[in-house]
Amino acid sequence: MKNQDKNILFDENSQVKIFKKKDFIQRQGDTSVFAYYIKSGLLRSYTIDEKGKEHIFMFAPEGWLIADIDAQAFKQPTMLFIDCIEDSEVVVIERSEFLNSSLTIEQLKETAHLMTRRAAILQRRVIMLMSATAKERYNNFLETYPELPNRVPQRLIASYLGITPEALSKIRGEIARTK
Repeated sequence: MKNQDKNILFDENSQVKIFKKKDFIQRQGDTSVFAYYIKSGLLRSYTIDEKGKEHIFMFAPEGWLIADIDAQAFKQPTMLFIDCIEDSEVVVIERSEFLNSSLTIEQLKETAHLMTRRAAILQRRVIMLMSATAKERYNNFLETYPELPNRVPQRLIASYLGITPEALSKIRGEIARTK
């Protein structure tokens, strides 16, 4: 049986899995590489540097795709950890499913839209990390993920922004005072 969600096609081999908060979906170095479509819940991808510090690459709430695209494109072990911030229902997608010739035009458009949106958000984030102030990066985070400040611990948001939790607290205080 084929599953459809927001016009995205998953073939009969796709698995819908339920994960609990803090469950790992992918670990750095895995060789089985999948993409994940979030039906409900919240995931994150990140790396851990040689000092043990986490660096969040992206968040993926409902309706988003998350994957280690580098590992998929170059058929190498994964660089990213992916875990659950909340209990989550996730469709596990093999790369070949995106190349499925039976996709309708609408399904292709929706999948292309999700991938293009992800690429644009990541491009904007890289540019912001290179040139924007911490406050500008936080405001961009709020625009990109308006529902996440109430769902994600402040330390994870700070990691995503590349700042300390104390710096984020100060920024949030400044914003609150100006409202």
